[in-house]
Amino acid sequence: MMKKLFVLIAACAVLGLAPFWFLTLPQTMTAAALGAHTPDLANGKTMFQSGGCASCHAVPKQEDRTRLGGGLALNSPFGTFYVPNISPDPKDGIGGWNETQFVTALIKGTSPSGEHYYPAFPYTSYQRMTFDDVRDLFAYLKTLPPVTGTVRDHDLPFPFNIRRLLGGWKLLFLDGASFKSDPAQSAQWSRGAYLVNGPGHCAECHSPRNALGGIESGLRFTGGPAPDGQGGVPNITQFKLKDWSVEDIAETLDTGMTPDADRVGGNMVDVIRNTSQLSPADREAMAVYIKSLPAVEGRVVRKKQ
Repeated sequence: MMKKLFVLIAACAVLGLAPFWFLTLPQTMTAAALGAHTPDLANGKTMFQSGGCASCHAVPKQEDRTRLGGGLALNSPFGTFYVPNISPDPKDGIGGWNETQFVTALIKGTSPSGEHYYPAFPYTSYQRMTFDDVRDLFAYLKTLPPVTGTVRDHDLPFPFNIRRLLGGWKLLFLDGASFKSDPAQSAQWSRGAYLVNGPGHCAECHSPRNALGGIESGLRFTGGPAPDGQGGVPNITQFKLKDWSVEDIAETLDTGMTPDADRVGGNMVDVIRNTSQLSPADREAMAVYIKSLPAVEGRVVRKKQ
């Protein structure tokens, strides 16, 4: 009798796990889905700057921001993530990747070995990018210097160290939708919306997150606790920036100076190093979009005593 009961329990467990296993399979792209493309290195550099790739992937404590050997530690409520080497080194970086694998990483959050990437890599925003922009970025990265050296594994407690569980997370927070422009808005607004929500991934820091680490959609851009738990990230809707003009926002993205003659601080300093390299037209487009964000109060971030 006990043997039959054990077999029944085991069978139920297998039947229950089978749908989960299927639903959480890492998704990939195919080369056929991409089609023909001629890389545009100038556009790839724009995607590199707007995406802030150097901010995370450049080797810490060195001036050359094109040496993307990784190693930066990102603290979070789920553990510490260590940013990987994405230089063109064929062994330690992404020099051995093909274009389809790179697009899959940014759009689907899946590695070339078929594992889920952790969303410390902001693929929930990168999925909004066009395939051509992602491919141009890949082409540009291949022109940068290769850097040897592997990065240590993430330091994550159980159960966050089980990557397969990320398949369930993606079902909740990775919708697979590309960027959709608003026909009622101008081309400039659409360009800004694309840069802010896609490669710029501004909402990843400027939004509060729920207990599972997903962005609270109704509170996008309203600020919240810093990902590392140190201080807070400001609200950038019109609740906070109502007195800022488009020109003020564009100036801050260029020089880091605010309308009250102050300077941005914290991680935003590094963001400005990237946005200052964009064209004035792209910074203005981003400013136009940010200025259009409706006023939402969000939550009060209380500093730790």
